[in-house]
This record gives sequence, structure tokens and C-alpha cells, in this order.
Amino acid sequence: MVSKPGAFVRGQSGNPKGRPKGARHKTTLAMEALLAGEAEGLTRKAIELAQDGDTVALRLCLDRLMPVRKDRPVPFALPPIETTADLTKATGALLTAVASGELTPSEAAELGKLVDAHVRAIEVTDVQARLDALEGLKK
Repeated sequence: MVSKPGAFVRGQSGNPKGRPKGARHKTTLAMEALLAGEAEGLTRKAIELAQDGDTVALRLCLDRLMPVRKDRPVPFALPPIETTADLTKATGALLTAVASGELTPSEAAELGKLVDAHVRAIEVTDVQARLDALEGLKK
């Protein structure tokens, strides 16, 4: 397919290297220039509004002081998982912890994913050991 000079070629980037690392958008640079030197005054005003009862300003200030934690350590004694047979002990412990309120359902779900990944690793290791044993018999 012949393209016109200056036209984009289908499936080919106009800038194969992409935006350089650290390069910032013109709008971002313009906003920073407008706010330069005003950060202290704006911060003081937000604090004053929050102290006067403006809930949006209050939320803004609190979010900056103490951002929402996305994860937290979960102290939980998970039974050892040495073989796939140990999986029922681990999932049983997770279910018991959720039922007793020790773990939230979402925490248990995340731990369940880790348990599942560990069991798959055990299974792959077992299959590899069996394969190695079969190949050893053939030699």
C-alpha cells in the first residue's frame, strides 16, 4: 500500500521511541507555573476552610495527612502446606478465621490465592520429580 507523504502508515507508530522518560505534558507544566509560589497560601486556605467545617476541604486535608491504606499485614497462623493433601487444612483454617471474624472475607480470598499458587508449585514440583524418575528408568 502506497501512502501519501506525511500520512500515517497503518500499524506503525509515528514516534517509535515514545515520550522520553521524565517528559511532562504541556498542561501539567502550565498548571505548575500558575501555582508556583502559591502552594503555601493555598494550603493555608484549605486548612482554614477545613477548620470552618468545609467537609471537602477537611477530607482533602485528612487524605494528605493519613492516606487510605490499601493493604495491611494480616497476622494469621496458616497450617504448613507440604503436599496437596494439606490444602484442606489450610482452606479450613481460612474458613474458620472468616467465620470467627479473625479475617475479613477479602483478606481470606487474598490468602487463598497465595495458598492456591503454593499448591500449584507443589504440583509442578511433584510432576517434575515423577518425570525425572520415569526418564531415569528409561536410561
